Amino acid sequence: MSLKRLSLAALISLSVIGCTTPNPLTINATQKLVNFERHKSSLEAKSLTLNSGYKIAYLEGGNLNGAPLLLIHGFGGNKDNFTRIADKLGEYHLLIPDLLGFGNSSKPMDADYSSDAQARRLNEFLRRKNLNNGIHIGGNSMGGSISVAYAAMFPDEVKSLWLLDSAGFWSAGLFERYQNATADNNPLVIGDTKQYFKLYHLVMNKPPFIPKTVQAVFAQDNINNRALHSKIIEQVVTDNVEARAKVITEQQIPTLVVWGKEDKVIKPETAYLMKQLMPHAKVLLMPDVGHVPMIEAVNQTAADYKEFRAEIDR
Repeated sequence: MSLKRLSLAALISLSVIGCTTPNPLTINATQKLVNFERHKSSLEAKSLTLNSGYKIAYLEGGNLNGAPLLLIHGFGGNKDNFTRIADKLGEYHLLIPDLLGFGNSSKPMDADYSSDAQARRLNEFLRRKNLNNGIHIGGNSMGGSISVAYAAMFPDEVKSLWLLDSAGFWSAGLFERYQNATADNNPLVIGDTKQYFKLYHLVMNKPPFIPKTVQAVFAQDNINNRALHSKIIEQVVTDNVEARAKVITEQQIPTLVVWGKEDKVIKPETAYLMKQLMPHAKVLLMPDVGHVPMIEAVNQTAADYKEFRAEIDR
């Protein structure tokens, strides 16, 4: 049976299974779906061990002779947050890692998870692959703040930035629901499947359909690593990258800022603050879209990025 037929059969079976407690059947079927999406986007799962001994899992694909594009997921996410849009970005050499602490990468409790620390790891990752020079970087949410930190530390290596609903620009303020949040009551830190189901609708305005049995499997990594994620979120919300953004302006690194107007995680007004700090940046606001445009509005998000790249690659 072909991979496509296997994945279709998996989706049908998961749609009719009522139980949202993961079991061998739903876990196996979910992995088939993930593998199908990766295969459709010509992505191959790989891993690399850093000098620290930490493992970085990643997806690689697209045009391996094209310009390298590093895509960085947000808090609580993983490399497959970019799998669907990767199908629309096949002209670029795509590198999509799991950040330390997430997905299939190492999850040490005692590591530094600040934007600077994550950026340094990604730089080592790219150097090990001889792809650090002339790199284009895209990041969503926490991945956006890491992208900014990376460009500020290694400006001569970065060709452009693509910042999707970026974290790290906290002067714009927080939504009221987060103002008194702690690691124990933050809606982004998941303790059970019901919280994950709520989060799925919090981060997207019109989320694509995924059976709850699949969502329950996806939720397990966050549930199992709740203690670590509680530690990481404390670093994320205090990690302000606004000063680093000024370096990007000084270096005139081409920057595309994208924001979903219906973002309920980070205020859309943040995009205007980023424009003040980086006057050269191009800013796009997407109506009816939430916090993760590359999942919720695949075609438009990809088209906007390719238009941006065409402008700066002339």
